[in-house]
Amino acid sequence: MVCVFRYIVQSWQSAETPQESRLPSMHLLRLFAFVALLAATLTTPARALSLLRDPDIEYALNQLAAPVLKAAGLSPSRVDILVIDDRRLNAFVVDQNSIFIHSGLLLKMKTAAMLQAVFAHEAAHIANGHLVRRPIAARNARTAAGLGAALGAAAAIAAGGGKAAPAIALGAQSTAQRLFFVHTRAEESAADQSGLRFMARAGIDPQGAVEVMDIFRGQEALSASRQDPYARTHPLSADRYRVVNRLAAGYAGNARKDPQADYWFARAKSKLSAFQRSPKWTLTRAGEYGYADVKLMRQAVAYHRQSNLKRALGAIDKAIATRPKDPYLHELRGQILIESRQFKAAVAAYGRAASLAPKNALILGAYGRALLADGQVSKAQQFLEKSRSRDGRDDRVVRDLAAAYARQGNKGMAAVLTAERYAIRGQLADAGIHAQRATDLLPRGSAAWQRAQDVLSAAQAAKKKK
Repeated sequence: MVCVFRYIVQSWQSAETPQESRLPSMHLLRLFAFVALLAATLTTPARALSLLRDPDIEYALNQLAAPVLKAAGLSPSRVDILVIDDRRLNAFVVDQNSIFIHSGLLLKMKTAAMLQAVFAHEAAHIANGHLVRRPIAARNARTAAGLGAALGAAAAIAAGGGKAAPAIALGAQSTAQRLFFVHTRAEESAADQSGLRFMARAGIDPQGAVEVMDIFRGQEALSASRQDPYARTHPLSADRYRVVNRLAAGYAGNARKDPQADYWFARAKSKLSAFQRSPKWTLTRAGEYGYADVKLMRQAVAYHRQSNLKRALGAIDKAIATRPKDPYLHELRGQILIESRQFKAAVAAYGRAASLAPKNALILGAYGRALLADGQVSKAQQFLEKSRSRDGRDDRVVRDLAAAYARQGNKGMAAVLTAERYAIRGQLADAGIHAQRATDLLPRGSAAWQRAQDVLSAAQAAKKKK
């Protein structure tokens, strides 16, 4: 499902994590995060950014990104494609392991090649070392803390903050935008050339890159408050546009049709739009891409959102009949059932999905959630732990693990997990309360006790700053 995973970053202390606080090298990195995030928030208060975590959409985007990542010399298994719940148009990188794209930009794309052009351009920033030359990667964005700090700064910039922020020195004067996201024109030109080269190597139509740039033409003539964030983080000039056109024309002969890319593009965009658009809108356009299973999936989502369980299950079951071994269709069936409070049936659906995709953290977490709802606490805990070990950024899993420990009478573990969940969300005052409770309940010196101490220290530091 499209689950909104909120990383509320209220202050720089959300960059703290228990493991990192015990590594000496992280102190300097944490300082970088604090300085950049502070500068980014000095001028314009930013609303929180949220991730849309959906195993189907993320798998589809990874399938689309894989060819350009390979062409860039990057490992598709190491670079996550993550969707931000924001209608504004933007995409960015914060480290070597994550590419972020706003839902608004994803929905704006008309072809697979356009979306792959975005991924190729961002991959070029990674491959060309543009992130290494600045203290942007305060932390690996695979961690909750690193992701929270990055999204906090991204929110400020997307809101227009940072552009006029006072410069803060860390060896050189630079604004928060330069510290985190804004690329120079030289870097943009280099990323254009590399991105188009990656597309050519992968056999992707380079005209997709031109079509993406067409969307943003004229943005630089607008005031900063009216520009899409992409225009502020990726400056576009007339010269740059002409160069991209010329390069695309030169690579045009390398393009070849890729039915798989077209399918996964249709699937990702269709599912996202089904959850974000009105059910009526979705039903009238369900079959626009010509794929029977995608049409049925969209109908299932629309009927579910209309609380029509019978028709939703009918549609998703027909979709599953076309692709019986597709774990993501079974996962959607599980979502429809659990949100309709059909817990036992949801367990069966999620169980089937987990058996088909035993390493997918989001599916494992959803299966654990269903088991917990059905009262199978011990088994739920096993799958939730597996999910958390594979992807520690999902605060729903942390929440559910806390509930599982609480039901088994382990109040200390429940308390420390609750403290960590609040810390991930940037709610340090609440995190401190639960961390103190965990400290009192857990064996002194144990690993869990130390985790509680780390959260407590962060909360106390936050309190002193007020």
